[in-house]
Amino acid sequence: MTDMPQLYLITPPEIDAGFEGRLSSVLDSNDIACLRLDLATKDEDRITRGVDLCREVAHRYEVPLIITDHSALVEKLGLDGVHLTDPRPLRKLRTDWGPDPIIGAFCGTSRHDGMAAGEAGADYVAFGPAGPAPLGTAGRAEPELFQWWSQMIELPVVAEGALDLATIETLKDATDFIALGEEIWSTEDPVKALRDLTAPFRA
Repeated sequence: MTDMPQLYLITPPEIDAGFEGRLSSVLDSNDIACLRLDLATKDEDRITRGVDLCREVAHRYEVPLIITDHSALVEKLGLDGVHLTDPRPLRKLRTDWGPDPIIGAFCGTSRHDGMAAGEAGADYVAFGPAGPAPLGTAGRAEPELFQWWSQMIELPVVAEGALDLATIETLKDATDFIALGEEIWSTEDPVKALRDLTAPFRA
């Protein structure tokens, strides 16, 4: 793999009215391949409001908007697809939906689960956490996993979770997408944070 990874954004678990401006600034200053709504709430009204806020911005910049897990809301809310944290429903979803909606699958650190998701019809697989895992948490998706995948498997791969500059430097030639969320939204200046984290792309 010689091309630089594309950028994939994940929303914070909670978004407020000010998020629209921050999101617009980030999309205005970067080419973003996909935006994923990843809210902590399961309240449909709050999710719908979050979708409405993000959709307006995403569509203005022609960025696909997908949602974590709530596949039943994809058609209802006019979303472009779903990101499954549990890939088991993937095969049935693909059969029901056909080829068009995006279906991504989070596969943790498991090469086997990633290959199974690909066979079931996933458009991409995500592995993570790709960065240093905090103490007391599950293992890390090591750089070797991404390097193997990019050499052996054609299906696009996403690196996500706890990403820092050193990890992105290591993965820049081994993943199709770098997914960033709290890594930038938790800072005072998400545009600067994203620019700093993607410095290896410009080296």
